[in-house]
Amino acid sequence: MKVIKNFMILHSLEKFILDSTNAKEILSFNKVQTLWSGYGEILKLKLKGERIFTVIVKNIIFPDSINTSFSHQRKSKSYEVEMNWYQYWSHLCNDKFKTPRCLGIKKDEYNFAFILEDMDSSGYPLRLKRLNKKESMLCLKWLANFHAYFMNVKEEHLWEIGTYWHLDTRPDELANMKDSSLKKMSRKIDSILNNSIYKTFVHGDAKVDNFCFSEDLDKVSAVDFQYVGNGCGMKDIAYFFDSALSEKQCYDWEEELLDFYFKELNNECIILKKDINLSELEKEWRYLYNLCWADFYRFLLGWIPETNVFNNFNLNKIEKSLILSKVSLLVSMPLIISINFILSTGEKKCIPINLSALFVDEANFVIGNEDVLEANIVCELHIESNF
Repeated sequence: MKVIKNFMILHSLEKFILDSTNAKEILSFNKVQTLWSGYGEILKLKLKGERIFTVIVKNIIFPDSINTSFSHQRKSKSYEVEMNWYQYWSHLCNDKFKTPRCLGIKKDEYNFAFILEDMDSSGYPLRLKRLNKKESMLCLKWLANFHAYFMNVKEEHLWEIGTYWHLDTRPDELANMKDSSLKKMSRKIDSILNNSIYKTFVHGDAKVDNFCFSEDLDKVSAVDFQYVGNGCGMKDIAYFFDSALSEKQCYDWEEELLDFYFKELNNECIILKKDINLSELEKEWRYLYNLCWADFYRFLLGWIPETNVFNNFNLNKIEKSLILSKVSLLVSMPLIISINFILSTGEKKCIPINLSALFVDEANFVIGNEDVLEANIVCELHIESNF
């Protein structure tokens, strides 16, 4: 049965490729990589038509046996989301945030398949592992333009909440985590991120491996849209930093790179005439940035619980995020609190119970005050040294 199935897939795939590309013949093909958990493969094909050209085929083949696991459901949905991305959204992308053109989509009972522009032959042949500052800025500009274009656009046919580590799609990893402050606060962090005021489409897997560079390192494009969906753009930024930069580079360049990203984001939102308070957007996303680091490391600690994934930089990010999320928890409570340890007048402030309360002057002052963050003992926000 499996042989028959594979023959039918290969036969229908060949016809689909030739029909979609107007090619007359498949001259050769090479496997680029096998997809996660054996769910198919990515192929590069050389085709003969009026000229010789190459395309990429992402061929998803689902397992023969019935699989009801959460992991299988997530993977299956991710490929459907990617198909939807290429069918409904990718044509909106331009040279400011270049993505592969989709030449054809196929879906049947056995498999999904996408025929995509070959980024190597389109002028983006380089793949890098660690980036210098200029290369990092190139990717950040791509992300800023992507985030600006899809700012406050309602996602349809994509993930309601983007990224492959979103908490609701990772219950097994959460259960695998050792007891810790991060585990206890994971749902609070997730809630804060999900209820952010300013949302865009996030790439969802914006690691350095998914960026393709031109030979002169002056242009970049991005691939792999299985986890594109709604969310705070800082999820992409924190994840990108973690994948592309060393610990020292993060310490040395973080502030400059964040400033560069927000400058590009603001400029592109202005060009696109987005009806957004850019000052408030930046204020909110800078606040959420540390929480995005913690959100990703929550996943890592459940995915590979026996591995030490920390360095001093990301540990510092998680410590700050736990303080911020606990302060936010207190601020969101519908009660009167005394802030006489901050203001000499000792006056009392009433904090409303919604996320926007984080940005009224008093609440923003409490959260942003370095003395509060350093002396978290005032709010009894002790953080265990062992996450």
